[in-house]
Amino acid sequence: MLKCLMFALVAGLAASAPVHGQALVEKYQAGVHYFPVEPAQPTSSGDKVEVLEVFSYACVVCARIEPLVDSWKRTLPAGAHFGYLPAAWSPPWEAAARAYYAAEALGVRERAHLPLYQAMHAERRPLDTIEALAQWYAGYGVSSQDFLAAARSFAVDARIRRSQQLLPRYGVDGTPAFIVAGKYRVTGTSAGSYEQLFEVIDFLVAKEAGSR
Repeated sequence: MLKCLMFALVAGLAASAPVHGQALVEKYQAGVHYFPVEPAQPTSSGDKVEVLEVFSYACVVCARIEPLVDSWKRTLPAGAHFGYLPAAWSPPWEAAARAYYAAEALGVRERAHLPLYQAMHAERRPLDTIEALAQWYAGYGVSSQDFLAAARSFAVDARIRRSQQLLPRYGVDGTPAFIVAGKYRVTGTSAGSYEQLFEVIDFLVAKEAGSR
């Protein structure tokens, strides 16, 4: 009798395990809520799970959701690392990408990040060339000459080329898009909404962390 009860218990647990696992998988499905990056791309975050936002200052949707991104990224676990990858698909977008990298090199990126979105989209300032952007960044204590030198440097040229190589490998054809661990691509459309977008990214970060 005892053996029968033990067998029934084990059988019941075995039967319930796939259902539970299936429920977890079905909450956010590959091919629906997110898409595998094939082949997976190497990351630069060491042991941490890398989350990249592919964006552009020239992108109006990026401007709308960036305050949400700014709040959400502060909630990432210690085992995750957040970064930005500017898209450079056209001359104005390349100028914005160069501005991002130049501002980073000159130590003013964080202070100027959200204000630049504000200037371009709320104030509608004509900041579609690197020269105009250099003048705008002068308000952050960076001379236009230093900014242009940084934006046109060999190091920034290399990072622009790297971005242009990575985006097709990630399968990114629009912004904003998020890449998790070099393996998964998520957008607001795939997630179902920009509110749910961050839940899907959190799910993928946990999924990747759990597999390591």
